[in-house]
Amino acid sequence: MMATAECKCSVQIRDVSVKKGGEALLEHVSFDVHHGEIMALIGRNGAGKTTLLKALLGRIPYTGEICFSDPNGNPVRKPHIGYVPQNLVFDRSAPVTAADLLCANDEHRPVWFGYRKRRMDQAAELLRTVGAQPDLLRKRLGTLSGGELQRVLLAFALTPRPDLLLLDEPVSAVDRKGIGAFYELVTTMRREHNMPVLLVSHDLSHVEAYATRAVVLDRTVLLCGDVAKVMASREVREIFGLPKGGNR
Repeated sequence: MMATAECKCSVQIRDVSVKKGGEALLEHVSFDVHHGEIMALIGRNGAGKTTLLKALLGRIPYTGEICFSDPNGNPVRKPHIGYVPQNLVFDRSAPVTAADLLCANDEHRPVWFGYRKRRMDQAAELLRTVGAQPDLLRKRLGTLSGGELQRVLLAFALTPRPDLLLLDEPVSAVDRKGIGAFYELVTTMRREHNMPVLLVSHDLSHVEAYATRAVVLDRTVLLCGDVAKVMASREVREIFGLPKGGNR
């Protein structure tokens, strides 16, 4: 049974547009992400998927409205949003470890004092959950492989437990075993905590296996609905070059 009371927000996106240098990146985008669902956001490269996530995070200006509300319809002013980007841009020579990233946001004392054993144990367990080894905690972020870094970012996005989880191609550098472990974790969190998830993915097999609804985006919403119906649509066949009937 889903624990509806544990979910703190759903999302209402209304007439959202984004322009940059006179070019329209998004035009009049409207759809909802409901409590306890995994909404897939799919479309061609350059369709505005990452732009929409940045608008949800408040990182870029937009027109229109993005509203967050609790299960009773009351506004949620400051939801905790977990976010896993496609790529993390940072100074690879910086002496920042995976432990610094995973532990610092939950500590209330200077980093140079170190981290409490309880917090380190929690960070290690998070890494195990996303298919990573706890020994990554002592490694500098700049020395991690692409797959190792992505696992650390997945763990970071899940602590503390988010009210809304945004995933932008979250497993692009993760092996098949890690992909399965991550999506199973996301599915479990959705089921147990009724947490809404917005997933950007080009892998339609992941969308079909794990999403409950889907939005086809091409600067504006072309189609939104049940994932099976969206996957079988003309719009998806044309965008992804699929044969008629949707067989892949």
